[in-house]
Amino acid sequence: MALGIAYDGSGWRGWQTQRGGQTVQDELEAALCRFLDHPVQTICAGRTDSGVHALGQVVHLETAALRREESWVRGVNALLPASISVLWARSVPDSFHARFSATARSYIYVLRNARVRSPLTCGKVGWVYHALDLTRMREAASRLLGEHDFSSFRSSECQAASPVRTLSALDIHQRGEYFFFTFQANAFLHHMVRNIMGALVYVGLGRQEPEWMDALLAARDRCRAAPTFQPDGLYLAKVDYPGQFGLPQAPANDALASLLGIPAAAKG
Repeated sequence: MALGIAYDGSGWRGWQTQRGGQTVQDELEAALCRFLDHPVQTICAGRTDSGVHALGQVVHLETAALRREESWVRGVNALLPASISVLWARSVPDSFHARFSATARSYIYVLRNARVRSPLTCGKVGWVYHALDLTRMREAASRLLGEHDFSSFRSSECQAASPVRTLSALDIHQRGEYFFFTFQANAFLHHMVRNIMGALVYVGLGRQEPEWMDALLAARDRCRAAPTFQPDGLYLAKVDYPGQFGLPQAPANDALASLLGIPAAAKG
């Protein structure tokens, strides 16, 4: 079975199970165990860090149990906390793998640029109070597109065998005081999006020029880049799979903006 999962990551220590619990995987597997009456291990499309949210996480699991797809959704959700939901369930062939069958992953970062922080968006969006320059950030973002060694944007704890990734899209759009950063790649390194966000904000604030991104890619040195940006506004938005699996698509920018109560009118 493949399941689509959404969660508010604010109160969780990330996706992956770990000593001490309080992870999304722990809660989901406990609910599935009760629902199916046998132990379950899930494999996810991409691990998210503490405080990071998901609109379209995908997991798969193996079971001999037979349930209607709607029963999977309703039954498991009845056993989950309010901050985690199963959105859909699909029977998939044995060849499907939530991680290795994925062809692309998309993240959205929502950043509020305003003089005073808002308690209503706390934990749901990032915040910068000095003015950001959209044109400069777009120029910087364009320099990261394509296949590169992203070592300068890779956590020291990253376990990936190679730092080379292909960033196929990095779009930035402004909606009033909110900026939406949409990232798409074949895969991401640990903290890669948050580290790129830190660098883009530096450029947007005028602390660095857009050409700085070229220097960071060439340096392949994490110590040369900006600090890791806050997790609050980061969402695993969508995971793409070959059409043969027939899996639903997760919502994009407009749906996320609506959920957060952000005006639909965009500029720039």
